[in-house]
Amino acid sequence: MPADRLLNTLLQHYQDVHDDAKSEQILGTTVHLLTHLSNPLNLGVLTSQLLTAPAVWHRPGFDLSHALRVVSLYNSAALRVREDAAEALERKKNKNHLPPPPPPQQRESGGLKPDDWTRAVVQGADDRSPRWRHLLVLTGVLVGFESNERRTLSPSLRGTLQAAVVTAANLALQTHADDGPLAEAAVVLALNYAFPLLSEHHRARLDCGALLPVLLWAVLREEGCDDGLFLRDVARDVTHAVDGAGGRCSWPQHAPSFAALVERDRRPVMSNMGPLAKILAFAVAHAADAHVVMQAQDDLLRFSHRLLDAWAANRLSTVEPAMAAAQLDPDTLQATWPVLWQVLRKMMFAVVATLQAVMARSLLDPRMRQEAVAVDIAAKSLQILRNIYFISSVNGNDAFQVYTFTYLTSLDIICRNGAACEKFLSDCRPVAADSLTVPSAHLQRTLDLYFLNVAEHMPLALTTEAADALIIKPATSYLNFDGPMSPTMVHIFESAHSAVLSVLSCPQHGALTMQLAPFYIVRLFESFPQRMSARQFRVAFKTVMQMVSPPFPIAAQEPLLGETLLEMLLGAIAEAPTAPLAPEDAEAAQAASTESGGVLQSAQSALVLALVDALPFLPLGLVEEWMAVAARTLHAIEDPRLRRPVRERFWDILVNGEMDVERSAMGVAWWGTKGGRELVLGGGSVEVPMMSGALMPTESSKL
Repeated sequence: MPADRLLNTLLQHYQDVHDDAKSEQILGTTVHLLTHLSNPLNLGVLTSQLLTAPAVWHRPGFDLSHALRVVSLYNSAALRVREDAAEALERKKNKNHLPPPPPPQQRESGGLKPDDWTRAVVQGADDRSPRWRHLLVLTGVLVGFESNERRTLSPSLRGTLQAAVVTAANLALQTHADDGPLAEAAVVLALNYAFPLLSEHHRARLDCGALLPVLLWAVLREEGCDDGLFLRDVARDVTHAVDGAGGRCSWPQHAPSFAALVERDRRPVMSNMGPLAKILAFAVAHAADAHVVMQAQDDLLRFSHRLLDAWAANRLSTVEPAMAAAQLDPDTLQATWPVLWQVLRKMMFAVVATLQAVMARSLLDPRMRQEAVAVDIAAKSLQILRNIYFISSVNGNDAFQVYTFTYLTSLDIICRNGAACEKFLSDCRPVAADSLTVPSAHLQRTLDLYFLNVAEHMPLALTTEAADALIIKPATSYLNFDGPMSPTMVHIFESAHSAVLSVLSCPQHGALTMQLAPFYIVRLFESFPQRMSARQFRVAFKTVMQMVSPPFPIAAQEPLLGETLLEMLLGAIAEAPTAPLAPEDAEAAQAASTESGGVLQSAQSALVLALVDALPFLPLGLVEEWMAVAARTLHAIEDPRLRRPVRERFWDILVNGEMDVERSAMGVAWWGTKGGRELVLGGGSVEVPMMSGALMPTESSKL
């Protein structure tokens, strides 16, 4: 059938609503005609009629995927027009060298050049149809001709088409409330495809103040994350299956909520969450009104609260991801559990990307940089990160630059204001802190871990009373924990130590340091090596020794405290196990690299290393005495493999600049003239270069 007659038939079919099969046939015919019509006026009429056709826009079950079919139609047609133009050009170039193809191989086309075809299609986007539909058509044309570095259109027309896309988007954003939710989502998805193809000049013309709330609505609400409400549907299908292992959570593949989750993950918004997050960040950075940006952060905060509440109501929140194999049945572990976390990660990345843009703008925008406003923005950001920490704390999900920038920038800003720090810690304080008990629920422990990580950065901004109530007491409940140590509890235990040390190391909290240091050191010795790594023990002991030594005020008030702690360390060394620690218990050994592939440590050698680490912080009158004690203690380590790293660390302390000038001079004198070299190297097997035939040196003369 000739293209003109087929056009008349198609336009008649446009006026009625059809079933899905007939609707798909109509769309296929539309693509055919878009590439075969040779009259630009007919192309304009076809586009104009399509944009108002009941057969396209009123078909049963019309949703976002059907709206995006319009983008696909014009994308496919543009690709075909481009290919036809390229083939025609190739035939023209080679007409004198190559024979023409046989008639069956010849392909009919409209014969219009890409520029002429584009102008004809754009003419059809007239005032009879809403602007959001225009945007779908223009986006399809732009993607078909210009994506993947194709550069089909002339530079002037390319710029005109980009400007038309931006104009259509801005006009659609002005009327989105009247056009309805589907139109809003369609605008968002069309811009998602067009945005990478827009020049910087045309991107800057987007009305980001109107775009930002529409983008957030699409990402966070029904078409996207659905405010996390899908987790409540999942909760209804999760059961606790009793088996030989005692009981595991089960969420089978045949559950309706799993099918709904898979379908949600395939929806246009969820499947494009990464690119949409980039547009969100752009809109935050370029919105003219700072209040729109702050409102966007409030929307993120409300969403994160709803998401956390929905997860807390789900039995799967009791499962510790690192122990999922023991707490989930095999079907859940292998099939449904990974899909759930894939969706949750997408949601987290979108939230963090938007939040990062908010924090970056708060550093530059004069209206957001004001002290009261900036601190409030930082507190909200930390609250949002807390609410999604059940996602970001799993499998290193927080180990990317955008998250780190958002987290640390928020901390830097809020720590300028002591009242804001106190309020934040009060709002997030663990509920069991007063009773000094550890919650049994995994989700609550996760939130407490986030609290301790944040609290570690805030002691300098707090009063001593607030530091005691808001950091020391919550951390103490975990330091006193003597139950089984799951992977999460190991992280919390380390964070509790870090939080306590951060308080004790602040000069203004000297009274608290004097009161807590003995208790803390006792707890430190009790925790190692069963609950604490060698690396962490050494850091903790070194920090405490620094706090109780000059020039800290506590050294003047309790001059014997430092030496008392060293005596306690000597007693622990005498009773410490000498067997090498497992690799996971010797993190410092893992980081080192030697010919044998790693440095071994025992509990005994780790304690001796802690003694050596403390030498740069001793009062001047005790330096030589305790250097000698440390040297003698070194030789209590019988295994040469364990003794060698301690000897090397001793030498490193003397030469690497850790000691100040006075202590360094004392160390040199002790090593050279007061027997230090003999004490450290005595009993060792240190090889030194020598001439052939020379006498073997004695142990005391080795260097």
